[in-house]
Amino acid sequence: MECPVCIETFKHGDFNEISEHFTLMSNDNDSEHISWLNNNISKTKLEKNELSKLFKRFYSCNDIKLWIINKFIEQFRGERPHPFILMMQDYNPRILKGYSFEHYFFLKQWVRSCSSIIASTDIDEIQNYEIENILSEYYGHDNIKPHIELLLEMAESYDIKREDIYNSRPLPKTEMAIKRWQVMSKAKTAVEMMAAMHSLELIANNDLRSYGAKYDYFNLKMLESSDVPDAVKSFLMEGYKADSHHSIDALDIINKYNSDIEGIQDSYLESAFVFSKYLEARIERGEIIEDKQQ
Repeated sequence: MECPVCIETFKHGDFNEISEHFTLMSNDNDSEHISWLNNNISKTKLEKNELSKLFKRFYSCNDIKLWIINKFIEQFRGERPHPFILMMQDYNPRILKGYSFEHYFFLKQWVRSCSSIIASTDIDEIQNYEIENILSEYYGHDNIKPHIELLLEMAESYDIKREDIYNSRPLPKTEMAIKRWQVMSKAKTAVEMMAAMHSLELIANNDLRSYGAKYDYFNLKMLESSDVPDAVKSFLMEGYKADSHHSIDALDIINKYNSDIEGIQDSYLESAFVFSKYLEARIERGEIIEDKQQ
């Protein structure tokens, strides 16, 4: 068992240890641990025994696929959605410009992560799944442009040159997330890494409302608005269609080859933690671009 924030390790299933860890970090006013605790376990300061019971309930799992879906909804598309999701409920060119920059670096790491999964398993089903994923992201398929090309065309619709993206650097939160995924790629099993990466595609899954999501990835009316550039519509719609297929298929594969629920939970939670930071970087990049243009 690992702390999702700092990756300190604890004994298998030892909820007392992880509770004590979060208590100590909270007493030290560590903002990241406090925020994670407030968002996932309890906003109320509790004694260690009570906190341990809540951690046990949090990790309780009969079906890892549904566990991941439910945790993802709670953090990103539930009653209190992630700030990026909230901002995507209206057409906001500033946010989409920031998205263009930071997502470019995310996609470059994405194919590395998929490649690491291929290299760490002999299971044909997993390898074929990842190969198809890489092709759709970087090379396209069935006359559909690759995701990275659609992203760059969205940027160009806002008069952002590709060279400006190529020559930029990811913001610190994106860079931190990328480094964490790189470390995970070397340490996790293929199935754990699938949970870490492909669960993130739930962000744009258009079927997630049937599982209890309260918000769509973006306001679908944007696809009908004449104010929204066609390149933006193409990028958003392709991701919306592809991620529904990718995310659920991946979770089915994880369920099929699951041999360590706790390892999968650790991998998902660690990845979801840095993914949230990366989404914040999309917002920050948009603000930086807007400030420069004023």
